[in-house]
Amino acid sequence: MAKPDSTPPQDDVDDLKAADAQDLHRAVREEGQDELDRPVSSLFFSGLAAGMAIASSLIAEGALHAALPDTPWRSIVVSLGYPIGFLMVILGRMQLFTESTITAMLPLVTRPSGWALRRTLRLWTIVLGANLLGTALAGGMIAAGLLGGGELRTAMIEVSVAITELSAGATFVNAIPAGFMIAILAWSLPNAREQSFLVILAVTYVVAIGGFSHSIVGSVEAWLLLFAGKTGVVQTLFELMLPAILGNLLGGAGLFALLAHAQVRGEMNGRDES
Repeated sequence: MAKPDSTPPQDDVDDLKAADAQDLHRAVREEGQDELDRPVSSLFFSGLAAGMAIASSLIAEGALHAALPDTPWRSIVVSLGYPIGFLMVILGRMQLFTESTITAMLPLVTRPSGWALRRTLRLWTIVLGANLLGTALAGGMIAAGLLGGGELRTAMIEVSVAITELSAGATFVNAIPAGFMIAILAWSLPNAREQSFLVILAVTYVVAIGGFSHSIVGSVEAWLLLFAGKTGVVQTLFELMLPAILGNLLGGAGLFALLAHAQVRGEMNGRDES
């Protein structure tokens, strides 16, 4: 006797995939809506904490760099330190600018309005400013020798110098994939559940070994180089930081957020958009 075919029809499979995508869209959009509604003080202090905590990435990379011999494979191992700051920030529910590029965009593209646009710009301005202030404090403390000894400080400067090898234009282009991948990370986390640690680790490690420019981690490096006398103010702000910020924004909010919305827009009903 033949066994009954338990494989669901293709139409049912497609419906399940569409439903999953809509549920994920809704979860990320609702998280973004909550962020848009947060008070200024909450956004600022959360962003400040994130900016300081993300410096753990550079500290971990510096420690590995100092401990390893100068070999062709050192950078691959040093990059294992890069995810540390992201794990602290994301699992600690702190506000990171590059994460908010997609979460804040979904409410805006779902129901465009002047209010949503103003709230989105408000969120990005406060969080980015707080992140950069936090990274400036961390970079200043590292440069002053208040975080780690002299050997670690030297190693962190050596790791940071890599960001000066790109021109402003190259940094902008290099930052687009980083913004795209961090947006994928923010999109994926609602479904990750117990695998959040591994998802964060995997995505941010790819950003590190790919040498892509992340505006907030990169700002820790840029501030450190400035305070250590390795770069000037104009180079730091307009050649290292600003291109990375704009590239991350384009990759996260300009590309991935719009694609993530476009994949479910045709299936969304009025209740989903409310």
